[in-house]
Amino acid sequence: MALPVRQQVTYWGIAAAVFFFLLWALGQVILPFLVGGAIAYFLDPVADRLERFGLSRVMSTVVIFVILLAVVILSLLVIIPTLVQQTNDLIQAAPDLFNQLRAWLTDRFPEVIDETSPIRQSLAAIGETIQARGGELLQQLLSSAAGVVNLLVFLVVVPVVAFYMLLDWDRMVARIDELLPRDHAPTIRFLAGEIDRTLASFVRGQGTVCLILGTFYAVALMVVGLQFGLVVGLVAGLLTFIPYVGALVGGALSVGLALFQFWGDWWLIIAVAAIFQVGQMVEGNILTPKLVGSSVGLHPVWLIFALSAFGTVFGFVGMLVAVPVAAAIGVLVRFVIGQYKGGLLYRGIEGRAGPDDEAG
Repeated sequence: MALPVRQQVTYWGIAAAVFFFLLWALGQVILPFLVGGAIAYFLDPVADRLERFGLSRVMSTVVIFVILLAVVILSLLVIIPTLVQQTNDLIQAAPDLFNQLRAWLTDRFPEVIDETSPIRQSLAAIGETIQARGGELLQQLLSSAAGVVNLLVFLVVVPVVAFYMLLDWDRMVARIDELLPRDHAPTIRFLAGEIDRTLASFVRGQGTVCLILGTFYAVALMVVGLQFGLVVGLVAGLLTFIPYVGALVGGALSVGLALFQFWGDWWLIIAVAAIFQVGQMVEGNILTPKLVGSSVGLHPVWLIFALSAFGTVFGFVGMLVAVPVAAAIGVLVRFVIGQYKGGLLYRGIEGRAGPDDEAG
């Protein structure tokens, strides 16, 4: 006999409370495992495809990680040092950039930017704060012994967890399926399939879009000659995960830097702006429709709220689980709405009557 609805709600509520408590209490401890699991989930379709080509699961996993290792080594040797150097240079140049902006505003709007103007004082304070806080944070990340140890542990644990989870992914899914309550197994499988479809469409698809656009922006801006093109391009690519935010932030930042660096060379400034226009056109007309799909059930406002809320409560770990949890909540809400619309409360007594009853 199935459990009463009230008891089921109680048990599922307790399970959710335990999950969020562990997320809050063990956030930094479980971070490498969450990242490793996310990598395994992201790469599972690749491993399945290699298996269909005739490779065993072990060989498929080994091939994937050999390629990933080559990419990581190449990044560490070529991209990461340049990225760190450009980030440090941008932080150090922040006061000069804001001083130039203040001087430009003073020349053109002297009545607004006077000696006692709040805008003038704010611009100076922003530049000094970025230099002080940003430089301090970067220095801590690079020189702190604890930070280095945590980074090394992270870099060691994540690949190991991802490797074994990818290797055993299908077996883990099968074991979890065996543990489902028999009365509700079909419904749970349906909901899990909907959540997986949403995540696959959004996380895998949008992640690929971010990677492609970030690489395009970084390479294109560096070819044009923008001084901090690699940093701006990667930031724009990462923020593309939130619809429209990446292009707006990256475009505004890059055009602003281009105005300071290329003032007078208008074709270079136009080229920088055109890079983001091309990126937006390619994303909207090719990448997003092909890789993400037109409907994944994650509205941009809901996604931004989930990232903000989980990031505030649980920190960086919360931001990692925000998208899966938001997708799961969205699927559950749509399921409940579907059940409600099919029930007597929504349809009423007249809606219960069938066509034959109405004809009679």
